[in-house]
Amino acid sequence: MEHVELNDGRSIPQLGFGVFKVDPKQTEKIVSEALEVGYRHIDTAAIYRNEEGVGRAIAASGIPREELFITTKLWNDRHGDAPAAMAESLEKLGLDYVDLYLIHWPAPANDHYVRAWQSLIELRGQGLTRSIGVANFVVPYLQRLLDETDVVPAVNQIELHPAHQQPATVKLARENGIAIESWGPLGQAKYPLLEVPEVVAAAKAHGKTPAQAVIRWHLQNGYIVFPKTNHKERMVENFEVFDFELTEAEMASITALEREGRVGSHPSEVN
Repeated sequence: MEHVELNDGRSIPQLGFGVFKVDPKQTEKIVSEALEVGYRHIDTAAIYRNEEGVGRAIAASGIPREELFITTKLWNDRHGDAPAAMAESLEKLGLDYVDLYLIHWPAPANDHYVRAWQSLIELRGQGLTRSIGVANFVVPYLQRLLDETDVVPAVNQIELHPAHQQPATVKLARENGIAIESWGPLGQAKYPLLEVPEVVAAAKAHGKTPAQAVIRWHLQNGYIVFPKTNHKERMVENFEVFDFELTEAEMASITALEREGRVGSHPSEVN
């Protein structure tokens, strides 16, 4: 497993497992399988309503807490109530702390995200989270945090896949030492990414699947990535991406697929 060094001195496993849209009734089983495969980085959120299942899987795994990296997120209607929201998440997860706590969306119409960020700074100071960051913060919202507070987010988790690479947001993040996490790294199957000739050719050249080639593209770009699947065989496939490397030409061909093809909601519209 490769790790990314964060700007607060901590490190994060570069490949993780996401539980977005995982049925709460199936979460314990699915996360347990991911941990069996070898994943040690689990990404959940309060709004997913499956933190309890994640917590049960962690407890049943017998894996030492220090070997795990657990992320959860603050939902939009709790920006003014982050300490209580954090307490609820920790209780559901059965943990004393999380490794990373994120503001899930800026929710700009509510205009409380700077206040929420200040609360996260305090929660980190109390040891309830080791690192803090944001999600879905495009340039205006990220720049405002940088301008109005003195703590730089450790990460910015954004929609990122070959058709939608958000170069301006990535540039601002990198200029300020903020690691990028890719959500929807395979495009959420909302366009035929795995059938694109450039992806298929790169995969074939290395004896890998198209999904593995795209995950490798994320890793070589330095992004933290957590593909989501409910199937153990796909978990294994997604995990077997550290034994090959795309060439510069293959990387460039996949990068050239950029077309501002967002498949999720725009951060300005989620409140």
